[in-house]
Amino acid sequence: MKPRDIPGVLKALDPGVRMVLVYGPDEGLVRERATAIGKQIAPDLGDPFQVVKPGPADLKETPSLLLDEIASLSMMGGRRLVWLDRAETSSAAAIDLVLSSDAGEGLLLVTAGDLKPSSAIRKAAEKARNALAIACYEDSAGDVRTLVTSTLSAAGLRASPDAVAYLVANLGSDRGVSRSELDKLVLYMTDTSPDRNPDQAPGEGGTVTLEDAKAVVGDTGAFDIAGLVDYAIAGDMARLDQAMERARIAGESPVALIRVAQSRLHRLLAGAGEMTKGATAAEAVQRLRPPVFWADRDAVTNALHRWPAPRILSALNRLMDAEIAAKTTGNPDRAIAERALLALARMAGRRR
Repeated sequence: MKPRDIPGVLKALDPGVRMVLVYGPDEGLVRERATAIGKQIAPDLGDPFQVVKPGPADLKETPSLLLDEIASLSMMGGRRLVWLDRAETSSAAAIDLVLSSDAGEGLLLVTAGDLKPSSAIRKAAEKARNALAIACYEDSAGDVRTLVTSTLSAAGLRASPDAVAYLVANLGSDRGVSRSELDKLVLYMTDTSPDRNPDQAPGEGGTVTLEDAKAVVGDTGAFDIAGLVDYAIAGDMARLDQAMERARIAGESPVALIRVAQSRLHRLLAGAGEMTKGATAAEAVQRLRPPVFWADRDAVTNALHRWPAPRILSALNRLMDAEIAAKTTGNPDRAIAERALLALARMAGRRR
């Protein structure tokens, strides 16, 4: 299905559709879209008379189970929803039985992780005339911006331009995580409880300010990890050492530290690539997509002066080796991650 057609399906599904497959690496978006489709059939997804949720293991014992459930009549009338979650390759035969039969009027809703084009389940949904396949990939900056504005608008709120820019830059690409953070922001903005700290009152007039956005979204584990990594990239050994101590106390995943560092360096590598084409560091920062948050532009510009492309590639190789070692050698993964970050800080201090 083409991306431009998805919003219409989420609002009004064609009655002739017998099966909808929702799949992709963004589990939060898969869940959100599947829920929107499921509620068109059963407003209460917990209604046992209208909704049934067999698992892949059930199909191994009874391959005809999906078809049997689709063909069954709802005790309360209307279409029946059969939701197969986390479908596996072994589920393909049971799905084929549903698509090749006209029995029953129920809807089969299938959710799965990332499926290759060769997946039997995906191929079945894409080829069948009575089925739809909806892919869910990680949100782009534009998707996050739309999510921010639509979520706030639905709550009767708006946001200042710098608050929107901050949220787009700091919310993750996973739809479920982003929506959870925005729900907290809405709750923060609409909290009228008498025991609220007046020093933490949100902006006036239903407008989310930059300070409001930072008060809610900025205080997350992922953001703290990013700050730690930024100290390493800046070569700030003293602050890096302090941040690593806080990470130990907080129980942050050592592999997560490595992966955030990899992500930061890949972004710098894109900027370094622009500089090899003749752009200045400041111009390279302006060209990065998604855009660099305005408050971070100076830091990223300085990092590009400190990190030429060959050095970035060397650092990425070191981080890859560290991640493999953390997962496979049996040595303390935290020590491996911290040594890798300290090595980055030393590399940042070298002359070009």
